[in-house]
Amino acid sequence: MNHNTNFRFFSLSIVWLWLFLFALMPFLLILITSFLHHSEGHLAELPLTLSNYTQLANPLYLRIFEKSLLIAGATTLLCLIIGYPFAYIIARMQGHLKGLFILLVIIPFWTSSLIRSYALIAMIKAKGILNSLLLAAGIIDQPLSILFTNTAVLIGLVYNLLPFMILPLITNIERLDYRLVDAAFDLGANRFTTFRRVIIPLTMPGIIAGSILVFLPAMTLFYIPDILGGAKSILLGNLIQNQFLIAQNWPRGSAVSAVLTLILATLILIYLWSARGKEKDEWL
Repeated sequence: MNHNTNFRFFSLSIVWLWLFLFALMPFLLILITSFLHHSEGHLAELPLTLSNYTQLANPLYLRIFEKSLLIAGATTLLCLIIGYPFAYIIARMQGHLKGLFILLVIIPFWTSSLIRSYALIAMIKAKGILNSLLLAAGIIDQPLSILFTNTAVLIGLVYNLLPFMILPLITNIERLDYRLVDAAFDLGANRFTTFRRVIIPLTMPGIIAGSILVFLPAMTLFYIPDILGGAKSILLGNLIQNQFLIAQNWPRGSAVSAVLTLILATLILIYLWSARGKEKDEWL
């Protein structure tokens, strides 16, 4: 017993030390830097100031925040619309076929998302695969201008983040008590009513978890807007990257990072609150 207790204490100590050094400390450094002045000769300098936060009220930054929220929200919604039926079908499968489809969902993780984003260029550019097929089928008369637009960014985000929506949904749908679905049918509910009043509420934790896993990286990924959106598509991830690496304005970049972290932490708290409410309902 004493040996197990010591091993557990040692393991937890390593985990907490790792989190402190590589999670909490970097965030604290970013938070402190966000209250310092920009300096040409140094990364930042005293005295303390709130100007880095007040300047984020500039209409230019507000438009970037608004655009990032809209694109991240649209990405999350599209992933949910596409991923929910796919996850439901996989969760209801039996035998080796189910494992095969789960493997197909996981396979994209084996390849760098950066490489997959470049591969999309070959598909959606003016003389790419998509336009060639549509032209050959007579559906369009001239190539669609998709590359270097917000539409291309949205396609790239959905393509890269869709597995993050499907996997939590599969796990949650597998735990669904289908006796409740059968009871709804026995009570006269049609398929749509059963789906809306029974299945959706019971799988809401998976929906929220998948939405957070998609929404968070959609707000912060910077290379997908760079590759597929070009210079016209500036999101929060690009703004932070530009402030740190191009403008060399670490306090301003830190302020944007701190605000973004606050937004993401709020979403995680909402998820935890909803999950806790779900557990209370189950106990009642």
